[in-house]
Amino acid sequence: MQSPLPVRDGVNATRLRLPEEGPWETAMDYMMHRWGHIDPQGIEDRFDAGEIVGDAGIPLDRTTPLQRYTFIWYYRTLPPETRIPVELNILHQDDHLLVVDKPHFLPTTPGGTYIQESALVRLRNQLQLPDLIPMHRLDRMTAGILLLSTNPETRGKYQVLFEKRQVQKEYECVSAAEPAPGYPGVDFPVVVRNRMTKSRSYLLAEVIEGEPNAETRIERLRTFAAPGVPVRALYRLEPHSGKTHQLRVHMASLGLGIVNDAFYPELLDKAPDDYAKPLQLLARGIRFVDPISGSPVEYRSRLELSEAS
Repeated sequence: MQSPLPVRDGVNATRLRLPEEGPWETAMDYMMHRWGHIDPQGIEDRFDAGEIVGDAGIPLDRTTPLQRYTFIWYYRTLPPETRIPVELNILHQDDHLLVVDKPHFLPTTPGGTYIQESALVRLRNQLQLPDLIPMHRLDRMTAGILLLSTNPETRGKYQVLFEKRQVQKEYECVSAAEPAPGYPGVDFPVVVRNRMTKSRSYLLAEVIEGEPNAETRIERLRTFAAPGVPVRALYRLEPHSGKTHQLRVHMASLGLGIVNDAFYPELLDKAPDDYAKPLQLLARGIRFVDPISGSPVEYRSRLELSEAS
């Protein structure tokens, strides 16, 4: 659904669905019910200033009946954020696509405590491209190739590629060279298939019984020794599906948890980000047949995993 309000400071207006019925006579009554305990004066001021709008950008006031609109839009008051000390690198930009190297620790899209400090909002503001939209996502802790659409008119052509799995992705990670005790040996390359699920109410993805919906080909590229730690290896990962945390779960299932992974195989207590210990997972490359030019294209990350030596 198209927002009647433009992007402001790199951030989309928030959409709120109003209930069809309830004990509230007006839209403001409902918003007071939801958030009046936080900032009642701010809500009143927004209605008085016409900053809360319905369809076609029509401003609401204090007396607008609840049933007049199904959806309303408004701009959130954004709290101050501490800048994440990492930088985005632009690899390619044209009339349709922007390709960047996303660093570890920076989320792809705004959410939770990270709004301005997200790749999307940073790039919108830096490049003055309010219509910029990511074509896929990388976890906050994963670095590497990220594609974004710069052109709403051609965006659908690229979205279809992802929907039809016509985009090939390649990742690299660092883990132990041999599985942890209790896990069987692995003959590489290996393909891991299982059924994964991830609920919004649970932090971790889970492997459950049923028809496989997640598949990853894993290849060991080379092994190397580092002082004071077990022998490690660099792995190439080729996902043939895109489930949340798929690569981390599949590596952990082999007894090869990725270095500095705070989730798998064991969930660690939440701690402040340690920028010296990024998750050793990198989106190395992405390739597809460009729907505009009709030619094969490939984009490769210029980043390197800090533990891959």
